[in-house]
Amino acid sequence: MTDLEQKVQRMQDLEDIRDLPRRYAHLVWQGKPIETVDLFCADGIVDLGPEDGGEIRGAENLRAIYSEKVGTDQMMLHPFVHNHVIDLNGDHASGTAYLDLRCIKDGESLMGSGYYEDQYIREQGKWKFKKRRLTVCYLVPPGQSWNQSRRLTDD
Repeated sequence: MTDLEQKVQRMQDLEDIRDLPRRYAHLVWQGKPIETVDLFCADGIVDLGPEDGGEIRGAENLRAIYSEKVGTDQMMLHPFVHNHVIDLNGDHASGTAYLDLRCIKDGESLMGSGYYEDQYIREQGKWKFKKRRLTVCYLVPPGQSWNQSRRLTDD
């Protein structure tokens, strides 16, 4: 591969990886849990935090948790993803994607922010999530000061 071809491939890889969190957020907004799970590799892992069972591994388990959390009457999620930082290394990459969140949980409107720490893998020429770890910095009702809320990352 020529130097130019390598640069073009790197740019394409970065763009494909950037698209994963955007597509993830879009599918969550649309309430499509199965399609959301399709963004993960077969042995993919998600860690939505201790309140949601910690690390969940494998397509079947991911389908179960996303079917419970995405697009249900108890939970409606509207994530806004931004400031995506990526470190690329061949067929593997890692990244951080920052998040503003609006949601309805058990009938209560909430606003929050946090970030995803991601690991990516290229499988059969396509980038997938290998692992997604969510850290929620705060999640409060509208009108409540977030600087006085208990950070969900505190012990």
